[in-house]
Amino acid sequence: MSSELESWRVSHEPFYQAVGDEVAGFEAAAKASLPVLLSGPTGCGKTRLVEHMAWRLKRPLVTISCHEDLSSGDLAGRWLLNVAGTEWQDGPLTLAARHGGICYLDEFIEARSDALVLLHPLGDTRRYLPLDRRGEKVQAHPDFLLVVSYNPGYKGLGKDLKPSMRQRFTGLKLSYPPAFLESQVLQKEASASASLADSLVAFAQRTRRLQDHGLEEGASTRLLVNAAKLIQSGLSTKSAVLQAVVEPLSDEPGLIEALKALVSASFA
Repeated sequence: MSSELESWRVSHEPFYQAVGDEVAGFEAAAKASLPVLLSGPTGCGKTRLVEHMAWRLKRPLVTISCHEDLSSGDLAGRWLLNVAGTEWQDGPLTLAARHGGICYLDEFIEARSDALVLLHPLGDTRRYLPLDRRGEKVQAHPDFLLVVSYNPGYKGLGKDLKPSMRQRFTGLKLSYPPAFLESQVLQKEASASASLADSLVAFAQRTRRLQDHGLEEGASTRLLVNAAKLIQSGLSTKSAVLQAVVEPLSDEPGLIEALKALVSASFA
């Protein structure tokens, strides 16, 4: 393994609770050098799955959090001026492709269109990255794996995933675990008691039913873990749920009041 990616290696096994056959599906895609598209709601475990699989496959993990200002230069690299003149610096996508690692683009459709175009030849049988500014074509290392994620329910930027992009990937759809598994996640991740974990999961399921009544998304597993950790730090259950779950879910006064009433009813 190239020393260029040693700092990106996952040193300890990240806990991940499988819900279906996503681990086997990810492993198969990696073995076949096929890119992976993860879709699912916020906080359902997409990033944790990638971290777990990077450790499991013993490959470095280069993670990029995408945003509307992310350009092709941010991904591929750019020329930099120093005392000796100009020097090319590989971007994170180029590092992963050149030296062999998993490149994970989180919420990738938020990136600028010129950045997404770079993924086209990497996502099909060509498996190369064009560095036009350097006049180079980087052929992907055999251990390179492209993984992207997005939330299909998020319409904040009004962007949709085009078929020409989607069909370059194998797809794994994730969701929140069944109640008994989600409870186990809270017990493992936040050292929550079984009774506390069960009550937090039951509350989350009630919020998820509010998605048809104005709430954009219900409470995620991530938010429940945060609430359980606050409780472990000494906050009351109600205060912890209000801080970790209710306030992050919405700014709309009517929904906040409805959620607060749900907290009072759930944690009497």
